[in-house]
Amino acid sequence: MKQIKVGVQAMMLKGQFQELGAYETLKKVGELGYHSVEISQIPMTKENVAQMKAAQADFGVKIAATSASVAPSGMPGQETLATHFRKIVSDCHELDCNFIRIGMLPMDCMGSLDKVLHFCKMANAAAKKLAEEGIKLYYHNHHIEFRKFDGKTMLDIIRENADLLGFELDVHWVHRGGYDPASLIREYAGKVELIHLKDYRIGGIAPEAFAALGKGDFKTFMGEFRNVVQFAEVGEGTLDMKGIIEASLESGAKQFFIEQDDLYGRDVYDCLATSKNNLNKLGYELI
Repeated sequence: MKQIKVGVQAMMLKGQFQELGAYETLKKVGELGYHSVEISQIPMTKENVAQMKAAQADFGVKIAATSASVAPSGMPGQETLATHFRKIVSDCHELDCNFIRIGMLPMDCMGSLDKVLHFCKMANAAAKKLAEEGIKLYYHNHHIEFRKFDGKTMLDIIRENADLLGFELDVHWVHRGGYDPASLIREYAGKVELIHLKDYRIGGIAPEAFAALGKGDFKTFMGEFRNVVQFAEVGEGTLDMKGIIEASLESGAKQFFIEQDDLYGRDVYDCLATSKNNLNKLGYELI
C-alpha cells in the first residue's frame, strides 16, 4: 500500500474536546489509526495547548496545522493574526507546528472585489511575517470563492494577489463550486501542501419530509426536496477519491485531512473509522 499522511480536522471533534479534554480526545484519534490533526474551532487555551503537546509526545498524534483569521470579524474572544500574532506564533512553536490556515474568506469581503483585494493585502503581509517565524500561511476554500469578478474566480484573484499564501483545497467545496477537484489541484500545483478530503453524496428525502407534506407543511417538504446534497465519509460519496489523492500527490500535497461537516446522526468515531477503512481499500496506508 502507498503511505500517505492523513489526519483529522478537529472541528469534527469539538464535543469530545470539550467533554474529554484535548489529551484524551487525541488519544482516541491515535487509537483509530490517525497520526495527525488540524486544529480548528478548538480554543487554544493554555491547558489545551499543554494537553496537545503531551498527546503528541505520548500518542504520536501530530498537530499538523492550526487555524487563525487575518483580522477580527466581530466574534467574541476571537484570536487573529492582527491582534494575537505573538500568541498564535508561540502556540505553533510550542507544538512544533509549521502551518496556519485561514478557514474562510471574511463575510464582508465576499461581495466586493475591492474587499477581496484588501483581504489579499492583509493575508500576504501576515504570510510574510509568519515566514520569518518558519510558519506557512494557507487559505482554505469553500464554494463561494468560485464567484467571478471580471471573469476571474475569487480563488484565482487571491492566488494572483497574495502570492505568499498556500492553498488548502477542500475537494467537496471545489465540486460544489462547479469545478473538478483533481483538475483544479493540478492547476494549483506547488501551492497545495494541504488538502481537505471531504466526500459528497446525494441523499434521499427523509420520511419526516413526507410527514410534513401530509400536514400541509409545504415549506418544510420543499426545503428537504431541494437540499439533498450531503457530506459523506471518504469513499462513501460520489467523488473520485483515488484520482483526487493521486492528483494531489503529483501536485505537491504533503498532508491530507478528513473533514465531514455533518454526520447525520452517526457517531464521529464511526465516521472516521469508515473513512480510514475506505482509504485502506483504495490502497493507502495512513501515516
